[in-house]
Amino acid sequence: MKESVLDILIHLFENFLDAEDEPEPSRDALKLELERAGYPEREVERALEWLEGLADDQGRSVGESTARAVRVFSRHENVRFDTSVRGYLVHLENIGILTAPQREVVIDRLLALDADDIDIEQVKWVVLMVLFSQPGQENAYERMEDLVFEERREAMH
Repeated sequence: MKESVLDILIHLFENFLDAEDEPEPSRDALKLELERAGYPEREVERALEWLEGLADDQGRSVGESTARAVRVFSRHENVRFDTSVRGYLVHLENIGILTAPQREVVIDRLLALDADDIDIEQVKWVVLMVLFSQPGQENAYERMEDLVFEERREAMH
C-alpha cells in the first residue's frame, strides 16, 4: 500500500479536522490513529509536519492584497507545476477564492507535499485545507468546497 502524504492529509481532513463539534485532537492522538489505520509511520510523520508547516504559514496568509500584480513562477515552480496547475491557481485568485497571500501559502504547501507530479485535484484539496485553517474564510471555503465536490458528482454520472 503506497500512500502519499496527501492521501493521509485528506483522511485527516475528512475524519478529524473538519469535525466542528469536537476539540482538535493532539498530534500524538492523530499519529496513533493514523498508524492504527495502517498508514506507514514515515508518511504519517511527514503529513503531521506538513500540518505544522501550514500552521506556521498562518501569519503570512492573513490580509488582502490591494494591488493587482502578476505572479511570476520560479524555475523550480515551473518544473513542479504544469501549465494547468499554474493556470488553476491564477483562476482561483481571479474569481476571489484565494487572495495573493493565500496563493503563496498554497504554493508553499504544494511544494511541501514533495510529490513527483502535482495535479489540479491535489491543488483543490490543498486549497480547501488552507482556507479551512484560516479564520474568516468560511465563504471562500464553501465556494471551493462546491468546486471540489460538484466536479466529483459530475464525474460520477
